[in-house]
Amino acid sequence: MVETIQWIDGAVVMIDQTRLPLEVRMATCRTYQEVAAAIKDMIIRGAPAIGVAAAMGVALGVAQAAEDDLDAQVETICRTLARTRPTAVNLFWAIDRMKALYGSLRGRPIAEIRRALIEEALRIREEDIAICRAIGRNGAPLVVEGKAVLTHCNAGALATAGYGTALGVIRAAVEAGKRIDVFADETRPFLQGARLTAWELEQDGIPITLITDNMAGHFMKSGRIGCVVVGADRIAANGDVANKIGTYSVAVLAKENNLPFYVAAPISTLDLKLASGDLIPIEERPAAEVTHLYGKRVAPEGIQVANPAFDVTPARYVTAIVTENGVARAPYEESLRKLVS
Repeated sequence: MVETIQWIDGAVVMIDQTRLPLEVRMATCRTYQEVAAAIKDMIIRGAPAIGVAAAMGVALGVAQAAEDDLDAQVETICRTLARTRPTAVNLFWAIDRMKALYGSLRGRPIAEIRRALIEEALRIREEDIAICRAIGRNGAPLVVEGKAVLTHCNAGALATAGYGTALGVIRAAVEAGKRIDVFADETRPFLQGARLTAWELEQDGIPITLITDNMAGHFMKSGRIGCVVVGADRIAANGDVANKIGTYSVAVLAKENNLPFYVAAPISTLDLKLASGDLIPIEERPAAEVTHLYGKRVAPEGIQVANPAFDVTPARYVTAIVTENGVARAPYEESLRKLVS
């Protein structure tokens, strides 16, 4: 299994995903500011993985903080990490969990606080791996035997602490003996499908066909695809799903072709405080991601660019949401709350 992020010798060590698939290089973060930069620059990405990184960033920051005025330093650490990326709710969930633990330890010896925060960050990492395996077990029965699964972006081990959400469902289906293969959208503009999903599944020996984003409808119509499985960065109370840009288009095409569209995500990705996806903040990424490929310009100089990193798929296109606690179906206002309670 790919180990996306680890705590080694007092530092946060993660696979540098900007280098894949051409080079497997580890990035070592020795300060919480370096962890924040790694999240913002997409050295680590994927909602669950970002949450684990943020938890480790808090632990690292407190491990290096002076004992004087610790409360203010913790606030600064958490605020810095929270400002990195606005859409993935796991980031804020992990920070809040670490802050709550710190609050319960306030007044204890500094060594005890530091040790407890490190242990909590490691616990979040281990929990994430177990959660992804549970998502895989719950989702595997939904995968159609003898057909291909279409996925968009990367919701695999690289997007989590290990195993993956959408790719966890695929892995679990293969482990259960199902004969399937995978169609992976390239996922412009950051190419997470081409660079990361293709690399991961090749490592596992799972058959994969890489397609450009605008080929998805063609292959859905061909009858070769049995279902679509994607991850999520935030899910509203009504079942609207924020995921990598292009997911909405895939969901509409799936509906047109009578294919089930499944979302695989941990409970920590649910944001039941938001009534609908209209309230989810959408991150805007740098224009250079669209105008350049590997540093080479592919668009006219000075062209106006829009580059939202995510879109929102309305719940009416979502067949089911697969979590570690079970599978939710419409009406999501009821089924999602039951999984949380």
